Amino acid sequence: MLAPYCEGESAPEVIVARGQSAVDWWAAHVPDVTRRGTLVLAAPRDAGELDRFARATRGHGWVTPDALEPAISGRFARGLFFAAEAHLDPRAALTALRMRLLAAGVAFRDGPARGRVVDCTGIAARAALSDLRAVRGEMLELHAPDVTLTRSIRLLHPRFPVYIVPRGAGRYMVGATMVESDDAGGITARAVMELLSAAYTVHPGFAEGEVITTTAGLRPSFPNNLPAIRHVDDVIHVNGMYRHGFLMAPALALDLVSVLAKEPAHAH
Repeated sequence: MLAPYCEGESAPEVIVARGQSAVDWWAAHVPDVTRRGTLVLAAPRDAGELDRFARATRGHGWVTPDALEPAISGRFARGLFFAAEAHLDPRAALTALRMRLLAAGVAFRDGPARGRVVDCTGIAARAALSDLRAVRGEMLELHAPDVTLTRSIRLLHPRFPVYIVPRGAGRYMVGATMVESDDAGGITARAVMELLSAAYTVHPGFAEGEVITTTAGLRPSFPNNLPAIRHVDDVIHVNGMYRHGFLMAPALALDLVSVLAKEPAHAH
């Protein structure tokens, strides 16, 4: 998701401020960026969470959810709408970006690094970055053709925010958990149950959906949960993206260009 304003609920202002340009950047460089905003909801028992979320964020307005998403008519009395936000399919976006780079003459090679090294390997760089930690995230993808949501939904949950993101052709990504853990194993039964329960809360049609894939991964995070560019020996590390990878990647890329431009070999 490209949701800088929603992330402001827990992220520092720098994430909100610098992340706002990410929507335009991705839309200019890859296809299929959906700019239909984010609808934030809460189950009736968690109605107070919606008020808390409204106080903690900006860039939103109060709405009647039915008016934006008729498919959930009658299930939620009110919601918050973040009109400037967007979403994309991460795998499709990276594939498209790779094709653009190949067309521009960039070579992709396996094997030992040569020349000036910029390490962007996430949690795999922990040996060089002693304060880098793992935050485990789990998600699943559903095929639910009876559900007709058109924009990202964020359901406020007591333990973690649940996102439901349309991927087209009746497919939806539901995620993602946040657990302080180094466990790189598969998705847990608890996570599957919680994510499916949240999806069902939004639309009962998800109960008849097919689970297509489940995914678990480790988000690289520094203690302050902010990305950083660091020099370690002769290597430049770009790391610590936490849960803001696509949101902060354009800004970090510009920062990296500035760093490289100051080096004699890259000054021109």
